[in-house]
Order: sequence, then C-alpha cells, then structure tokens
Amino acid sequence: MPLGTLDRSPPPFFKQGPSALSKLMFFSALSLFLMVADTRFRITQPVRAALATALYPVQWLALQPVRAVQGGGEYFTTLNQAKVASEEAGRKLALQSLRAGQVEQLSQENTRLRKLLGLREQLATPVMAAEVLYDAADPYTRKVIIDKGMAQGVDLGSPVLDESGVLGQVTRVHPLVSEVTLLIDRDLAIPVLNVRTGARSVAYGDSATSGSGLELRFMGSNSDVQQGDLLTTSGVDGVYPPGLPVAKISRIERRAESAFAKIFCTPQALVTGARHVIVVKPGTGQIPPRPEADAPEAAPKKKGASK
Repeated sequence: MPLGTLDRSPPPFFKQGPSALSKLMFFSALSLFLMVADTRFRITQPVRAALATALYPVQWLALQPVRAVQGGGEYFTTLNQAKVASEEAGRKLALQSLRAGQVEQLSQENTRLRKLLGLREQLATPVMAAEVLYDAADPYTRKVIIDKGMAQGVDLGSPVLDESGVLGQVTRVHPLVSEVTLLIDRDLAIPVLNVRTGARSVAYGDSATSGSGLELRFMGSNSDVQQGDLLTTSGVDGVYPPGLPVAKISRIERRAESAFAKIFCTPQALVTGARHVIVVKPGTGQIPPRPEADAPEAAPKKKGASK
C-alpha cells in the first residue's frame, strides 16, 4: 500500500474530546460567571450551607482526637497551675496570719509600754527599763531573768514593776543580767496596804509549787476584808515605793476552828507573761540611818576599893 494512502488521524479510542485551550477558556468563563453571580445574587449560599451541614459530623469526628490531646494537655497544665496557686495562697495566708499575730502582739506591747511609761512618770525614784529574757530553770521557784545587771547599775533588792503593778524583786545580780523573784514565789513577802480600809498586812507567795497567787497570812477571821479589795505597797519596809498596785483579794475562807482567815489574792502584774519591766531603785538608800545608841556610862567606883 502506498504511504500516501495511510489515514493520519488517531483512532477513535484515543480521541480526547475538545482541546485543552477550549477547556481552559470554558472553565475560566464559568468561574468568572459563578464569581460574579455569587457576588451579586449569592446563588451559592444555600449550597455552602448544605455542604457545611453535611460535612459537620465529619469535621467533628476528625477534630475529636485533636481536642482530646489538647484537653489532656490543658488538664495537666491547669492542675499544675492550680497546685502552684494553692501553695502560693497557703503561703500568703500563713504570712498574713503571722503578720496579723505580730500586729496584735505589737499592739498589746505598745499598750503595755504606754502604761509602763505612765507608771514610770508617777515614780519619784530613779528607774530603769529592762526586758525579760527567759524564766529561770528551776521548777521549785518562780523567777525570771532580765537583761540588766551590775554593768547597768541594778542593785540587789530592787523592786521590779510591769505596766499593771509590782512584779517582783531583784534577788541576784550578775554583771549583765539579773534574777527577779516573782511575787508568787513562796519565799517572797511584801508589805501591803488595803486601800479601802487602810489596814496594813503582809502578802506571801503561794506555797503551792504551781501556785500563781498570793496569800494574806495572820489576818484575824473577823478582819474587815472583802472580795475585790485592792492591795498596794505600804512603803513601811523602805524597799517598795508606797501606792503601787500589788493584788486584789479573790477569795476569803473563814473557819470557826481557826482564829485566822485564809485570804487569797490575785496579782495585778502579769506574772506569767511580762515582757517589758522597769527596775526601781530600792528605797533603802533614802531612809536615814538608825541613830547610834549612846555609850553606857562608866560604873562608879566603890568606896574602899584598892587604888
């Protein structure tokens, strides 16, 4: 067969339809038409709504693993943040509680210091401010240690007061500290005066080991004493200045078989919690010395005595 007689067109099986250029022009025109129509008439809005509604379950299922991972991470992050916030809140609460306690303590201390300064102004004798360091390590006595001693001029026997009244007496002096025996110690006694009646007596520390009061001894059962009577220092001993509050009578026991009444008193001073005190110069230095007794005259010689 001659070559010129061959059919050069592709067989029907390999025919591709319209050309690529035709397809490009058609779909470009269609795209422009749809964009203009959607912009002007919003004809694709229902289609979009329908497709979004149909695809929502698929999107929801596809997002669940991602949300689970994100939720787990947020849970642990939130738990850690909550733990840190709880610890910070607890720390701040403890700090605020500590500050509140310090404010309350400082307020009470300020009130006591003001009262102490007022009491200091009332005293005509020299005084010295001191601070209680600690209780003496002796379970059978009631003593405290203050931060003033010989170097500061503390004398043995000096009365010690707090803002409410007489606290005790200096019974031992060291170079830098001093030992103060409290009123409630069983070995301490103080002359007192009943403000209501003017009767003088002596108050002794409670004889019990754990006692925290005073006792008026050797007072007759018919003595004029009443519950609530205020006892102050009488000043007759020359140690304590007169008029300082000592105690109030809290209980009276009158017994028919005894000639003396048992009278118990409550100290006015804060004997179990004093912090700041003042040390008063003892009044013994202000008392004039006892006059010396006259020397006895020489006995006359008897008559007839040998010369």
